[in-house]
Amino acid sequence: MSWRPTYRSSKFRNVYGKVANRENCYDGIPITKNVHDNHFCAVNSKFVAVVTESSGGGSFIVIPVSQSGRLDSHYPKVCGHQGNVLDIKWNPFFENIIASCSEDTSVRVWEIPEGGLRRNMTEAVLELYGHSRRVGLIEWHPTSSGILFSAGYDYKVLIWNLEIGEPVKMIDCHTDVILSMSFNTDGSLLATSCKDKKLRVIEPRSGTVLQHASCKNHRVNRVVFLGNLKRLLTTGVSRWNTRQIALWDQEDLSMPIVEEDIDGLSGLLFPFYDADTHMLYLAGKGDGNIRYFEITTEKPYLQYLMEYRSPAPQKGLGVMPKHGLEVGACEVFRFYKLVTLKGLIEPVSMIVPRRSDTYQEDIYPMTAGTEPALSASEWLSGINRDPVLMSLKEGYRRPNQLVFKAPVKEKKSVVVNGIDLLENVPPRTENELLRMFFRQQDELRRLKEELTTKDVRIRQLELELNNLKNVSPNNV
Repeated sequence: MSWRPTYRSSKFRNVYGKVANRENCYDGIPITKNVHDNHFCAVNSKFVAVVTESSGGGSFIVIPVSQSGRLDSHYPKVCGHQGNVLDIKWNPFFENIIASCSEDTSVRVWEIPEGGLRRNMTEAVLELYGHSRRVGLIEWHPTSSGILFSAGYDYKVLIWNLEIGEPVKMIDCHTDVILSMSFNTDGSLLATSCKDKKLRVIEPRSGTVLQHASCKNHRVNRVVFLGNLKRLLTTGVSRWNTRQIALWDQEDLSMPIVEEDIDGLSGLLFPFYDADTHMLYLAGKGDGNIRYFEITTEKPYLQYLMEYRSPAPQKGLGVMPKHGLEVGACEVFRFYKLVTLKGLIEPVSMIVPRRSDTYQEDIYPMTAGTEPALSASEWLSGINRDPVLMSLKEGYRRPNQLVFKAPVKEKKSVVVNGIDLLENVPPRTENELLRMFFRQQDELRRLKEELTTKDVRIRQLELELNNLKNVSPNNV
């Protein structure tokens, strides 16, 4: 791809990346060494969450955004999973609620106390079991407060209604591992990329595949919806094993609108799209640089802007939501870059250079806020609504008075599409066998403790009975 674009007037052509000072970074983080292709980092305006290296199960740490500097080696963790944690995502509407998924086949929802953790957290608000193999991806619905999607290595996508704590739909159209998921603006469409080399656009409530593309010349790895442009962007590999991006019309996936080769490196390319500025950021796993483009509805569609360069390779990247940015500094995007070799998290701000100190309305339009547009039951009934917008002027944040309430439910079978998801499924891999073994060991340990407690109680009652028998003849 030519990095000498024709001149085009753009307010974002001089955007530059600015790394935070060392004292504003997060140091001493035991970042996971897992090779799973995910970000391992999730950020909101209150907390930074990072998957960590651990033995005997999976864990992640949650650090308040304001608590930068070196982390204590005994800092408390969220450590309830029995297998490696593969993905974490903050709820977009409840900033203390985070979901995680793991190799132990479970999805768990956690409530982080205000101010962060003071001791290890092992009890989740919700434990969701429905997949028969490990769960690699989770995504919150962009407009509904209680809908969570999970994709497992059983090739299925489950839709969870957190108001009742159960799966309400299973999407079973994939023939291999699902690599990524992305929603359009109102959450009425779901795009997925899959290891079977197919790109799909799905109506999630019915599970109907509306469009699909068999990508022979462009092997898709990641997909992202481009806001309201009715476009999809994918990153992948060309037939010549060069990294490549492709732009698609969401209503016609027969051929990509445009394909662009990036370079010949082997690391996975992660796409990040900012719907407010129409800017696309590309960050390669193991790279030190972040390229950024401007998306247009007319040719050439993809306009290369500039590149942020750093010698430190990135393991993954978290992204700060819009309402957490520094508006006064003209910051339009902020990454949290995981540097495994240094145990470091580096904030990298994308800044539009402006001389004026006044609020820049042209680069900060109304953006998706922290208030849900729909409840889970409304979305499941077929209603679609655009996100509730908010203004960033003077750091304005619309107060969210909602409180997350976890359902209280009894253990029972979970039937979706006539299939009981909690029935005993034979293990297919050694990891699944180990997971079942450890789960049974925990159950046996619990039963033994319960049996011991009852034995002690029985002995106490026998002694009391003997005492009564001994007292009765003496009284006579």
